Order: sequence, then C-alpha cells, then structure tokens
Amino acid sequence: MNSLILNTATRVLVALMLLFSVYMLLRGHNEPGGGFIGGLIASIGFILYGIAHGAGSARRALRADPRVIAMVGLGLAIVAGLVPALTGEPLFTGQWWFLTDGSDGAKGFALSTVLLFDIGVYLAVIGAVLTLVLALEEEA
Repeated sequence: MNSLILNTATRVLVALMLLFSVYMLLRGHNEPGGGFIGGLIASIGFILYGIAHGAGSARRALRADPRVIAMVGLGLAIVAGLVPALTGEPLFTGQWWFLTDGSDGAKGFALSTVLLFDIGVYLAVIGAVLTLVLALEEEA
C-alpha cells in the first residue's frame, strides 16, 4: 500500500503499540495482561508496519527471524518451568530472587521464574503470529 498518511502514522503507532505491549507484559504479573496479550499487541504493531511498508520491511524492522524468536521464547518458558525442579519443588512453582544493595538487608528488586515464563510466552506469541502473517503477506 502506498499511502503517505498510513506510512507516516504507522511509525508513531508502532512505537506506541510496542511500548504498550511491554506495559501489558509487565503489568500482567499481578493484574490482567501478561505475555500472551502483550505478544499479540506487539505482533499487531509489526503487522501494521508490514501493511504500510511491505513484508520485507517488517522483517528488517524485526531484525530476527520470527521462527527464531518463537523458539527462544519457548525455550525461556520451558526453563522457567524446570527451574523449580532443581530445588526439589513441583514444576512451574514460582521462584523469586531478590537483588539487594546489602546496606540494610531489605528486599530489593525481585526476579522471578514467573516473569521469565511471561517473557517466554511474549516472545513465542510474537514469533508464531509473525511467522504466519508475514508468510501469508509475502504469498499474496
């Protein structure tokens, strides 16, 4: 499609959609949202970019093959599920690590397997959706 308005608006919309998708990913830990909906929103941003500029430009903007992104996401989700087994707990049990500055012993920034799993789902959804959609767009 060769529309000046769509090409110009797409650059702003894609940036906003990607930012909102990361917000949904991080917010989904305790509230509605998470990796799946965040991944769908990010995918829609790249699909919109592909409609405006072509599938080749969308692939270049993505900077990685969508299949690789999906496999990395699947790997992260599997690792997040298997980590608790190393500590003798059931699979997919949430594990938390707290990074502190050591001054007062208070809990600092929390890292968890739950967040790692959500990031894995986020990447898997982006990769799977874009693999399908970009292949269909290139075929048409």
